[in-house]
Amino acid sequence: MNIRLARVEDLQGMQACNLQNLPENYTLKYYLYHALSWPQLSYVAEDEKGRIVGYILAKMEEDIGPDDEPHGHVTSISVLRSYRRLGLAKRLMVQSQEAMATVYRAAYVSLHVRKSNRAALALYKDTLGFTVKDIEKRYYADGEDAYAMRLSLKHLAR
Repeated sequence: MNIRLARVEDLQGMQACNLQNLPENYTLKYYLYHALSWPQLSYVAEDEKGRIVGYILAKMEEDIGPDDEPHGHVTSISVLRSYRRLGLAKRLMVQSQEAMATVYRAAYVSLHVRKSNRAALALYKDTLGFTVKDIEKRYYADGEDAYAMRLSLKHLAR
């Protein structure tokens, strides 16, 4: 299994992975915007045949005030079902977080997760050390609430 930076030619594979696994879907233009704006932050996991089996789509937060610290945001992460429990999501998250901290000097990373997504919550809280900062009511299109989570990246600053 290979984890590497996402390239423009990977975007359709990333989108296909998203469509197969997640109810929140994005246009190809949105993936392209991330890839061109923050090329160091999105990664893919590919199998031995070069097929995209997981990805992380990440960005730096643009709408910050003058007193806010720069911070990253995980827009989307997904791993195909048959490739789960191999540590790929963790590896994708860590790669992106390291790039946020070293390339963009991000103080922290944020993300949203469905309150019902126990597997993702275990990864974020127990494995990676994220904390819940807020609950955003009816965040998702189907009306489900989201946990707004955050992880400090200050330990990665160089």
